[in-house]
Amino acid sequence: MTDTTMTDANQSHQALGRAFFSTAEIRALAERSDLWGWWLVAHCWGTIALALVLFALWPNPLTFVLAVVIIGSRQLGLAILMHEAAHNALFKSRRLNEFAGEWLCGRPILADLAEYRRYHLKHHRHTQTDEDPDLVLSKPFPTTRASLRRKLWRDVTGRTGIKQRSQQIMFALKMAGEVEGQPGAQELAQAFSGPVIGRALIANAVLFALMWAVGAWWWWLAFWVLPLLTWFQLVLRIRNIAEHGAVEAVDDPLRNTRTTYAGPLMRLLVAPYWVNYHLEHHLVMHVPARNLPKLHALLVDRGHTQKMQIGRNYLDVLRIASSRPA
Repeated sequence: MTDTTMTDANQSHQALGRAFFSTAEIRALAERSDLWGWWLVAHCWGTIALALVLFALWPNPLTFVLAVVIIGSRQLGLAILMHEAAHNALFKSRRLNEFAGEWLCGRPILADLAEYRRYHLKHHRHTQTDEDPDLVLSKPFPTTRASLRRKLWRDVTGRTGIKQRSQQIMFALKMAGEVEGQPGAQELAQAFSGPVIGRALIANAVLFALMWAVGAWWWWLAFWVLPLLTWFQLVLRIRNIAEHGAVEAVDDPLRNTRTTYAGPLMRLLVAPYWVNYHLEHHLVMHVPARNLPKLHALLVDRGHTQKMQIGRNYLDVLRIASSRPA
């Protein structure tokens, strides 16, 4: 993605945002901060480290499961921070955005920053239209409760993750063209995967060595691969459903995207780093995530609440997404 394309996309969404916010408000809230960027990256990896410390101090089935769940949620956190970097909003410096977005956020979860940026900006330009690459994620909803249960069960048991990572490896080995139904680079990026895995293997080799050094050789499998194949897939699907599932297929940015309220537990386990304020992100996509609650407060203060797609909580959104009669 060239700098010109990125600038054009930002200018387009600035025009969209000006329908709701003044130029001065957007400029103030769009200010980047290297300090904030480093804090968010450190917080994400620090939370992962604390989950490992918890298990190391009290090794038992409960702390094992808790570590898997927390680390899986922070793997989504890394994906969200990579998303920030894709918008050049994680750091003030473009170079830091690229380095942290790729090596500290994307590569450890086998994601590809450059490919993700290409696909994701297309999603912003064509939200909920036939040209939206994310439409395949939102179009099935609302579905039935039984269908949603099957999807979530496939996610949490690892079936979805194993399928996606197998496709990713086959694509990286240039086998995709030889196997019918294999995804393209865009579909891989859509699932926070990547078409090139060489650098991802380097990042994971470092993780393997670190986890072996402080714990045991099997920690990388138990506390990185297992969460990535299970809990990460579950919360990734819930996030996708909450953002665009069962919303209106219209041009109105207040109706084709959803913001979902999240309490402390949901922010820990399902919705890290203000990812739940997705409607506000679509209005002004280059505003750093930490300021999205301020955009939301401005919309509420100006009387837009009744026109906005707002989920009361994630359970309520899942209920709406599974409301189609059997």
